[in-house]
Amino acid sequence: MADMMTNGRDGTGGLNDLMARLKSGVPGGHAGLIALLLVLLAGFSIFVPNFLSIGTLQSFMYQLPLLGLLSLAMVVPLITGGLNLAIIATTNQCALLMVWIMRSMITPDMATVTVVAVIALALVAGLLLCLLIGLVTGSLVAYTGVHPILVTLGTKSLIDGISIYLTRGMALSGVPEIFTRIGSSTVFGVPVIFLILIAAAILLGVILRRTAFGISCAMIGSNVEAARYSAIDTKRVLVGVYTLSSLVCFVAALVMLVTFNSASADYAQSYLLVTILAAVLGGVDPFGGFGTVSGLMLALAILQIISSGFNQFGLSNYLTVAIWGAILILVVMAQTMRPHVESLLSIILRRGARK
Repeated sequence: MADMMTNGRDGTGGLNDLMARLKSGVPGGHAGLIALLLVLLAGFSIFVPNFLSIGTLQSFMYQLPLLGLLSLAMVVPLITGGLNLAIIATTNQCALLMVWIMRSMITPDMATVTVVAVIALALVAGLLLCLLIGLVTGSLVAYTGVHPILVTLGTKSLIDGISIYLTRGMALSGVPEIFTRIGSSTVFGVPVIFLILIAAAILLGVILRRTAFGISCAMIGSNVEAARYSAIDTKRVLVGVYTLSSLVCFVAALVMLVTFNSASADYAQSYLLVTILAAVLGGVDPFGGFGTVSGLMLALAILQIISSGFNQFGLSNYLTVAIWGAILILVVMAQTMRPHVESLLSIILRRGARK
């Protein structure tokens, strides 16, 4: 205990352990994910005609952004050893607020400049709402000591309840065409919403790997006591973590609006557990301390390819969800058994060397 506290006070032990984990990477590393991705592509291309086509690629790029952004919102708290079960509720309520402002203030005879101004007002309102939700959630997690699962489950129920009550469970439409046009726009054949996902992933990856805030998040997830002894303001960092997660939800709400041209409290509810699956498959330690955005993106590509392949096979979406669940169980088992397998192999190799 004394050694741990000594290392924790100067930050050397906790930081060195963290850096070692960052350098060693996840079990199997990105190479394993890339190999699995290539195997899936080869397998589906053999059994599914025209699977490797431009049409499949474009469909992939249109379907991935919303799930990808929600997964990014989940990764941030996961790295600290927490969880944000309110990401879907936050995204939906933000989208509902923006649609309500647009449909309430925009009239058919309104000038384009005024329409753009109203859209900007709606975006600012949505951003402020996500900022408020993130600050409140983060403050509850940081200052009450209640586990993030309970806090975010409560905020999820509260936000969903408000959204359903105000809309009576109905979807709100009325998004201006000038705004929804973004959903079908492309740049050199690449959908704009996919470029938004890539930009968000790069930015979040830089924040988590190259900034003091990102290193602090990883240290909190690895050893919160060592982080405290290293003079890290863990409470402030945790508030920032859930605020950042909610701000990513704002970007997801924008993609949701331009994709569906409407908003509802029921949209994307099935994505919640998939975001956790993608994170764990991508190498994020479910107990916190390590995770990379690049691994997450590879995992998302794998899950989307499985979904697209099964859809072209004509199989039920429910079967896809079942297989995703099986993948999650296998990945968690592999992560749990890896240290034991490595120890067993080490013993076997040592005995072989003695002989």
